[in-house]
Amino acid sequence: MEARLNLFGSPTGNKVVKHFAAAGKAVADTGLPYAVQELVKIRASQINGCGFCLDMHTKDAEAAGETSLRLHMVAAWRETRLFTDAERAALALAEQGTRIADGTGVPEEVWEEAAKHYDEEQLVGLVALIALINAYNRVNVVLQQPAGDYRVGMFG
Repeated sequence: MEARLNLFGSPTGNKVVKHFAAAGKAVADTGLPYAVQELVKIRASQINGCGFCLDMHTKDAEAAGETSLRLHMVAAWRETRLFTDAERAALALAEQGTRIADGTGVPEEVWEEAAKHYDEEQLVGLVALIALINAYNRVNVVLQQPAGDYRVGMFG
């Protein structure tokens, strides 16, 4: 499989990716735990069917010490005790934010549960992260970016 176009070969594509990366840095600076960030990216990417992002974020999470068992269980996080209450709250918010087109919005109880575990800056980071990974997923799915070749650290 080949990508429909080379995003990195385009001046505009490079600008967009640079701004996405800057937004990702801002999220990282909120103090939102790295493990939570990767779990959210993985769950949204599963929902959106983005193989490129799943390849990247599972490898990054594993390199940072995440266990293969937890990574395999992200899709079924509700049926396992492997995730903390805070991680579960972030995963629930990620799912609702990713499935926003289903017309349900984000139920108040999902927001309130996240707010129990994260401070205001972390919540801003979590919301921005959900928006950002969904944007990355859409770019990669539309372009049919192939998965499997990512190496940890290759983008910075």
